[in-house]
Amino acid sequence: MTVDSQAVLEVLKPVQDPELQKSLVELNMIRNVQVEEGNVSFTLVLTTPACPLREFIVEDCEKAVKTLPGVQQVNVEVTAETPQQKSLPDRQGIEGVKNIVAISSGKGGVGKSTVAVNIAVSLAKAGAKVGMLDADIYGPNTPTMLGLADSKVLVQEGSNGQVLEPAFNHGVKLVSMGFLIDPDQPVIWRGPMLNGIIRQFLYQVQWDDLDYLIVDMPPGTGDAQLTMAQAVPMAGAVIVTTPQNVSLQDARRGLKMFQQLNVPVLGIVENMSYFIPPDLPDRHYDIFGSGGGQKTSDELGLPLLGCVPLEIPLREGGDQGTPIVVSHPESASAKALKAIAQQVAARVSVAALAS
Repeated sequence: MTVDSQAVLEVLKPVQDPELQKSLVELNMIRNVQVEEGNVSFTLVLTTPACPLREFIVEDCEKAVKTLPGVQQVNVEVTAETPQQKSLPDRQGIEGVKNIVAISSGKGGVGKSTVAVNIAVSLAKAGAKVGMLDADIYGPNTPTMLGLADSKVLVQEGSNGQVLEPAFNHGVKLVSMGFLIDPDQPVIWRGPMLNGIIRQFLYQVQWDDLDYLIVDMPPGTGDAQLTMAQAVPMAGAVIVTTPQNVSLQDARRGLKMFQQLNVPVLGIVENMSYFIPPDLPDRHYDIFGSGGGQKTSDELGLPLLGCVPLEIPLREGGDQGTPIVVSHPESASAKALKAIAQQVAARVSVAALAS
């Protein structure tokens, strides 16, 4: 049997993408196959740089190719092309932005912004092009959490009027109401004005090319959620809750709202699952109860994307502008948040390719 590029593709046909459950070859994820004196090389094109199963897929590919006679070495170059979310006839997409993901919660104080920031930074650290839109117009905290509290967005004149140039840190572009007002200035606006600024943040910002635009939503089920759901095609929403019943009740309302607005719910994140004291890292204290996220997930038939413990560096990172996935990447909460980001990216890819 002569080993050539076609033979390599044949043995790789049974290898599937675990999330999409389709052949890598059929999905055109195997490219640039080269065979030279027992050495086989090719490019594996994943659907997201943050693929949680990257190592397993590479290992499966290497095993399959090594079954060919005479193959001594297999070199796999891994890249990624994030698929574009499908467009909707009644919703205007953002040029260059492939996927818009809302991070939401039914009530305030559950750590939604912390989760959103760390998801965004995790995706950026994995190699994705990421932007963040702080849609919490009345309480814009994201600039502080991303270390951009003293930044200002630049206003430029574009072909269609004024365009905002987002601030940038930790690999993430950010636009927020916090850049446009004084730190202590309250935003006392009715719904139509809020609707207008969110649309400006969507369509009049120089986002350029983004794999993911992470939207930090305000808590509840109000004007901002309605504006986002009706304005742009969204890849999905992530619901953040704590284990306690009060939070879970509000989380279910927020979840149902997205479903009624035909926005896919990617899953639930249980934040503050338990407290890890710094002097006793092996101890876990269920301050807000336990198992609530899993119970809600089971009842509603939605995936529990992960549980994030409460650690002091997690709070410090938000206050100091250095997200915990950057400041303490080996901590329990950072590992949980990175895994959640990978789950979000994988589910967005599945939805995009299935559409």
